[in-house]
Amino acid sequence: MTTDLATSAYESIRSEALVGLEREKLDPREDSDAVQRLVAMIVDNYQSQAHSGNAAALRDKGDMVRRIVRSITGFGALSQLFEDPTIEEIFIEGPHVTFIDGSGRLQVLTTPTTAEENRQTINRLLADTDRHIDTANPIVQARVLNDSARLTAVIPPIADHVSATIRKYTMRKETLGHLVRLGSLSPAAAGFLWAVAQTGASVLVSGQPGAGKTSLLSAIMAAAPPTHCVRCIEEVRELHVPLSPHSSYYEARAPGLDGSGAVSLRTLVRAVLAMRADRIVVGEVRGAEAFELTRASNAGCGFSCTVHANSAREALNAIVNTALMAGENVTEPVVRKVFASTIDFVIHLDRDPITRGREGIRRQVLEILAVAPSLTGDDFTTDHIFSRDVLGAPLRWTGALPPQPTVDLIDRALLESGHTLRSICDGQTNPL
Repeated sequence: MTTDLATSAYESIRSEALVGLEREKLDPREDSDAVQRLVAMIVDNYQSQAHSGNAAALRDKGDMVRRIVRSITGFGALSQLFEDPTIEEIFIEGPHVTFIDGSGRLQVLTTPTTAEENRQTINRLLADTDRHIDTANPIVQARVLNDSARLTAVIPPIADHVSATIRKYTMRKETLGHLVRLGSLSPAAAGFLWAVAQTGASVLVSGQPGAGKTSLLSAIMAAAPPTHCVRCIEEVRELHVPLSPHSSYYEARAPGLDGSGAVSLRTLVRAVLAMRADRIVVGEVRGAEAFELTRASNAGCGFSCTVHANSAREALNAIVNTALMAGENVTEPVVRKVFASTIDFVIHLDRDPITRGREGIRRQVLEILAVAPSLTGDDFTTDHIFSRDVLGAPLRWTGALPPQPTVDLIDRALLESGHTLRSICDGQTNPL
């Protein structure tokens, strides 16, 4: 049977099975045996018609039964992708499914699926969450697969067809030491970030999607002292670092079916500013919540967040522009001046293209900048502390240190450990 005929047979049998489920009032999760019997009967009927010349015969009836049952009671052809721990990202575009395999290559799912089946898979993923997707709410983000993945989905009329990305959280050893072993950081740079985490210094983590921003932010959080009060805010929770008893995670909430009850990132940032945080962590800054971070210094706390950008310098401009989009009656120079005085460091990461090959995708820190109060009044004053020429090249200390007030702040925090910032940067001591 050709691929087109096989797909047509699959769609026909699956549609009839769904009608049968509705007619028999069967719950796919509770009545799996009855579903199996129903599908087997429909497949037998189809094969009988095929032998009468009314349809294309199935090559393997048992395989068709298994595929249909798996589609109805589980996640169909996507089940194998969800269960494979090496697969990192899955892309759904109508009936087409592609994924990034364990070696970093983009692959095509050879098992045929339909747009309707993929839409039902998304609905099934969302059934275990408090999120929903329909024509009134055609965009959704949610934690799925027992909080092991993040789903972002868009459906018509916003998209031409069902369009979704499922990003699996493949790394859970999110520590600075583990990033050194992966080659993302040098030992000295990791020690430097550990030292920064002992203070309330504000850190901006930048990079393109999939560069490892969340993993690095998690590692910095994990290095913070247990006495620090950390308030972590995300649109959809991806950070899973154990926090001290007086710290908390917060997740934004989408509107309910009646359009009410939404809780935005901006609302959450505003709330935690009054909660005596040593550090406010925003998983990803994309909107008006950026403006609320300008108030962090007035609240006496540091902040850490991620932002999409192509370099560390561009990340500073990106967060300024994002804050301005909040629509407050504040000029760009004012916002830039506030961030210049509140952001202490910018860490920029990059990654290989997903087609690199069997070695896998490298995710590495390319530069760590220190931000100083602006000398010109209209731009950021920065200095490279660590830099890497290209992916795969060594990440080296430039010999520079942050502004002296920041060095003094970090050295005071390190006093009992026996380290100094300079001894860590030049490799004389290693706190990890």
